[in-house]
Amino acid sequence: MYSEKVMQHFKKPQNMGEIPDADGVGSVGNPTCGDLMTMYIKVKDNRIEDVKFKTYGCGAAIATSSMTTELAKGKTIDEAMKISRASVADSLGGLPPVKMHCSNLAADALHAAIEDYQKKQKSKEVE
Repeated sequence: MYSEKVMQHFKKPQNMGEIPDADGVGSVGNPTCGDLMTMYIKVKDNRIEDVKFKTYGCGAAIATSSMTTELAKGKTIDEAMKISRASVADSLGGLPPVKMHCSNLAADALHAAIEDYQKKQKSKEVE
């Protein structure tokens, strides 16, 4: 049984889509359940100015992606890296144990996008 918050984010996901000129992009997947998530971030002054996602998966995967973008928007890079599986699930009012991996995927996709951004920044510094 899903919480009301999970159902809200599943039925009306926030920040769905992609950012064509994203500063960082992170994709993760779970071969067991077939979920695939991609997060896109725009960063300005070390803050996540915009974040969007594309998710192929179950209702929990979509809801956790949506909630993760809500949690990340406006945060500094360091603050966003602290968004965890538990904080995503807690913000949604909990998830059934069999769906907890979805919150892990959403946090991992965000972290992958941030790591991509940081790698791009380092390569700019070298130029």
